Amino acid sequence: MEDLFGHDDTPAKPGGSLSTPSADAPLAVRMRPRTVDEIVGQQHLLAAGSPLRRLAEGDAAMSVFLWGPPGVGKTTIASVVSQSGNRRFVELSAVTAGVKEVRAELDAARRELARGRSTVLFVDEVHRFSKAQQDVLLPAVENRLVTLIAATTENPSFSVIAPLLSRSLLLTLKPLTDADLGTLIDRALTDERGLGGRVTLSDEGRADLLRLAGGDARRVLTYLEEAAAGATTDGAAEITSEAISRAVDRAAVRYDKDGDQHYDVISAFIKSMRGSDAQASLHWLARMLEAGEDPRFIARRLVILASEDIGLAAPSVLQTCVAAAQAVQLIGMPEARINLAQAVITCALAPKSNAVIVAVDGALADVRAGRVGQVPAHLRDAHYPGAKSIGHGKGYQYAHDHPHGVAAQQYLPDELAGAQYYRPTDHGAEAGLGDRMATLDNLLGRQS
Repeated sequence: MEDLFGHDDTPAKPGGSLSTPSADAPLAVRMRPRTVDEIVGQQHLLAAGSPLRRLAEGDAAMSVFLWGPPGVGKTTIASVVSQSGNRRFVELSAVTAGVKEVRAELDAARRELARGRSTVLFVDEVHRFSKAQQDVLLPAVENRLVTLIAATTENPSFSVIAPLLSRSLLLTLKPLTDADLGTLIDRALTDERGLGGRVTLSDEGRADLLRLAGGDARRVLTYLEEAAAGATTDGAAEITSEAISRAVDRAAVRYDKDGDQHYDVISAFIKSMRGSDAQASLHWLARMLEAGEDPRFIARRLVILASEDIGLAAPSVLQTCVAAAQAVQLIGMPEARINLAQAVITCALAPKSNAVIVAVDGALADVRAGRVGQVPAHLRDAHYPGAKSIGHGKGYQYAHDHPHGVAAQQYLPDELAGAQYYRPTDHGAEAGLGDRMATLDNLLGRQS
């Protein structure tokens, strides 16, 4: 797997680095930024004097975690850092490297440091390292034996051990905009490292490239190179929309990723599932996938819909949608289309209820309106010394001591004693919940 500008994620040989590409290397590799100023995007991290700029210019020895989606520049930043100063650069992939490989590189870094040469250790996919592998890195980072640059597409707060993360700087990379990708396209068209002005790009072709790239710089340059090769073979001097369609082996679907088409299609997608039309839902899914929409965006919408429009009428649908979202992260396209389709069909065919969102929004509306009240005294914490002397916990009834495990006592503040937020429908599994709520209300002495 590759990152921005064609970097290979496979581990380099010990002591290896991201070397200068050859003339016959892929366009994405040839156009790799050589300096901080050539990096496109991430301007929020590259201001003068910023930690990332100081690191890239060789003025800092900190360790950093670069967190962001694929194709936004994580490996590119590591490449730029590798070219600053007289630092040794080592690249490891957490997918294949084990504790033995990590220890070997740290031993080599210790020897190099004794000779006066520091080491930058780049670890890609760091979230795939086990806790034991991360523990090996900890002393090296703490003692600055190496400058660690760790790249990940997953939230480090959940995938990286706290001691290692606390000794490093976490930098969040943003998705590349169409303006960022446009800069890369223009540079590749004119730069001698790229296409050197030998072909031009039509406005329609540019729009298709940006749409199909899905925010991924490596992808946009790969498509551009293939389309340019096809146009040259045909004797054409301009890359057209048709040439790009042939290059990516798919039709150019009309779908404006940032305009009305984007919002109209996702709206139709959601409303088709809400309306229980599986066929239409699959059509809109296909439209988005073929247009290069980020599958993670689609997965997020499915997870939201599973609670907003289905909820407890079919509670297992949320599990299906969360599993599909995880599959998108683990598998990626094109195979993840199958997982998404399964979730879409499940959502469309499920019984519908919006009772969950109505309930939580109703509760939030009361809180925002100031209807909060005091916690009833019998529900307050009575475990700390002196609590009982001021009435905390007095009169509390332990639910498990009562028939059916239900204790009839007031749980809401006085101001909200009669509030009813969740009102189950008679759709699907929620019909059974309605019956159960009526029974519970009776046991609690509450009016349904």
